[in-house]
Amino acid sequence: MARHHLSGRYSICGLGVTPVGRVTGNSLLWNEVEAARLAIEDAGLERKDIGAALQALSDPGGGMRMRHDDAFPRVLGLPVKIYCENVGRGGEYAAMAIVTAMQLIELGVANYVVVSGARDDWSRSRAIKKRGERGTGMAARLGRWGHFYGSTTAAVFHALIASRHIELYGTTSEQLGRIAVAQREWACLNPQATMYGAPITIEDYMNSPMVAEPYRLLDMCQQSDGGIAFVVTTTERAKDLKRPPIKIMGIGFGEHMDHLLQTGDHLTSLAVDTAREQAFSQADIKLDDVDVAQLYDCFTGEVLFQIEGYGWCKKGEGGAFLDAGHLGPGGDVPINTGGGLLSGFHMGNLTCFAEGVQQLRGEGGARQVKDAEIALVTGHGGEILSGQMCSIHSSLILGR
Repeated sequence: MARHHLSGRYSICGLGVTPVGRVTGNSLLWNEVEAARLAIEDAGLERKDIGAALQALSDPGGGMRMRHDDAFPRVLGLPVKIYCENVGRGGEYAAMAIVTAMQLIELGVANYVVVSGARDDWSRSRAIKKRGERGTGMAARLGRWGHFYGSTTAAVFHALIASRHIELYGTTSEQLGRIAVAQREWACLNPQATMYGAPITIEDYMNSPMVAEPYRLLDMCQQSDGGIAFVVTTTERAKDLKRPPIKIMGIGFGEHMDHLLQTGDHLTSLAVDTAREQAFSQADIKLDDVDVAQLYDCFTGEVLFQIEGYGWCKKGEGGAFLDAGHLGPGGDVPINTGGGLLSGFHMGNLTCFAEGVQQLRGEGGARQVKDAEIALVTGHGGEILSGQMCSIHSSLILGR
């Protein structure tokens, strides 16, 4: 493999994370503004330095969110030359935003690009619950995969591929539970995590309520409020700033739109193959070079599919791999070291991204992975095909 000519030329120079989790009272706009302010400050920059801004916001497939009455760059007073909103699909924000940011810098439009994303799912779910309803207000689907066929919540259609994996490979509920327990162990080392200080056992997992078979309550991600932002620039510029640069080594994408809905093995996998090959080739690394992996984990099954898809084990052998205890603190495969979406907080794959940056900076505290130099950050979502709901998959390689 040969490193791509852009590999390492661009870096993350600032990171901002607001209070996250069950934090009510702040609007989406406030969270975007505050996260961007923190990221710019973290980089040691001033607002006048920011030439472009991107809003990382989920599309209707991830739950309809109303537009703001203004944009975060104007509220923050950023003299940007371009602002792009709704950069992202489903839970995939970071890689798509980074590609856009690098293009803007490459073209000379901006020297520094700030990306900010926010969610208010916890607040919205509480408001909906007061009306006697459940969920976070998903936009109704049109066409044959709509409510008429039972596609009502994310858990319903994500459970389809988990059920198929169980049927084909004999995966058990206890094995899925090992993912939930391992990530809760990591969360208990992370003061930012919603489930900090709340450990669980496999017995707790098995006794949690069944929501959409095979998924129990503890198979499912958190609902969160908060915001995360970061600043992208060239590595040369980043070397002179406040923080050591976290280099962007490789980015790859995959889509399940290249399959017919009813055919192929995509009913038990994610679109990992091309994303992995592109990103790892650009970075000129192998899987063994990855020190920490932050895998998008809206449900436990998605972690299982990625463990198999990235090659930690063969297809269908993920259950046995989980039984061997590789994932938790002290294991040899540090995955979702902040607790992930399952036990940390849900900011789309900005959750994964922020933890990857913090690990490479050595800011993980009690959960810090020793000598972490290479991080894999993934994302997926974009529910175009409900029969394989996570259409897009991204692989992002970050290096110290």
